[in-house]
Order: sequence, then structure tokens, then C-alpha cells
Amino acid sequence: ANAMFFFVGWHYVKQGYGMLMVDAVLKRKFFDNRDKKVLLVNSYVVWILAWLQTNTAVTQGKYYGLEYYTFAVPSWITNIALLAAVVSTAATVLMLINRWHRNGHALPYNGIVAYVASLYLWILIARINPLWLLVVPALHSLQYLAVVWRYQTNVERDVADAAQNPQPKVLSFLGPLYRLRVLGFIVGGGALGYLGFWLMPMAMTALIPYDKQVLGSSLFFFIVLIFINVHHY
Repeated sequence: ANAMFFFVGWHYVKQGYGMLMVDAVLKRKFFDNRDKKVLLVNSYVVWILAWLQTNTAVTQGKYYGLEYYTFAVPSWITNIALLAAVVSTAATVLMLINRWHRNGHALPYNGIVAYVASLYLWILIARINPLWLLVVPALHSLQYLAVVWRYQTNVERDVADAAQNPQPKVLSFLGPLYRLRVLGFIVGGGALGYLGFWLMPMAMTALIPYDKQVLGSSLFFFIVLIFINVHHY
């Protein structure tokens, strides 16, 4: 589980970077290669610092019923990472100010919000409050939904009959046909998500015997979470 948290942090910061790049393209406010390197280095440094901060002492924890351990990273390593994060953050701020001037006093602000949230709110300070730690994955998922919604809407709009009224007419309150198709896509995705990530693990936990003393009470939920994280790579 500790290793999973390590790689989850990598995924979160790279998604924040990706959201910034997508918004930059949409707004035609591009970053050059040097700017991108600054953003990426800052992402990696903040990610490493956040993980080191969770490994300041040897402790035992539980995640979905499975025990895991943190370890004691020497404080001087964490301090170096903290200094590096401060420097990389300052460099990122200066780069954004410079890019703001070059882009005619404009930036891809939505992307910057996604980048800042992913690095600092969801990774670096996520463990300040246990409740916030539960909220972070939901907010992370909303970033996915925003991109998928935009993409799928564009796909459906490109279909030849997208602007026609849906049939039967009782569905006309939804607007053009492409909206009905997007709604169907959302409902189908929600159903598949519930089936694969909740209902099936519950059923497998109830039907498949295993040693809960050794493997915990939520083995199949943990397997699903591992799958979700492994697929990123």
C-alpha cells in the first residue's frame, strides 16, 4: 500500500500537468519546452516531498483491511526535498509570470488551477485532515469526467444526425439527439463503474472464501484499487 501511495502521487501530479497542457492548447496559450521542463520538475519534486513526509517514522497502518508499513526516512533527506520544492515552486511562479507577459497578459487559468490543485491540495497537504483525504479522490475523478464529457460531446456532435430531435418525441426536452447519446454514455459509464468497482468486489468478498485474518476483510476491493492504479502505467 505504501508503494501504491508512491505511484498514486506520480499519477496525480502528471494528471495535473496534463490538464494544464490540454487547457493551454484549447486557449492557444502555449508553453515552450523550457517552461514544460520547469513544470515537470516542480511536479516531481512536490510528489517526492509529499511521499517522504508520510514516511518519517516506522508505523503500521491499514488500508482496506490490509496492513502496511511506513519507514523512517532521515530528516535531512526530507529537508533537502522541502528546499527543492520551495525552489522549484518559486521557479514555476516566475516562469508563469514571464509567460503571462509573453502571452499578452493571459494564461490558461483553468489548467493552472488543475495543476496547483493536483500538486499542492491533493498531494502535499492531503493528510492534514482525514476527511480531506477522502475528498481528494472524488475531486481527482471529476478532472477525468470533465475531459471525458468534453471529448464525448464533441464525438457525438460530429455524427451526421446529431442536431435532429430524439425519438420518441417525449425525449425532445433533452434537446438535440447528441445530448441523449451523451446522457446514455454517462449512464452506461456509471453503471459499469458501479459494477466493476463496487458490486463485483462486494459479491466476490461474500462468495469467495479466503483467510481474512491474513488478507484483511476487503481483499477484492484492494485488488480493484491496485488494478486502477496499475493501469496508469
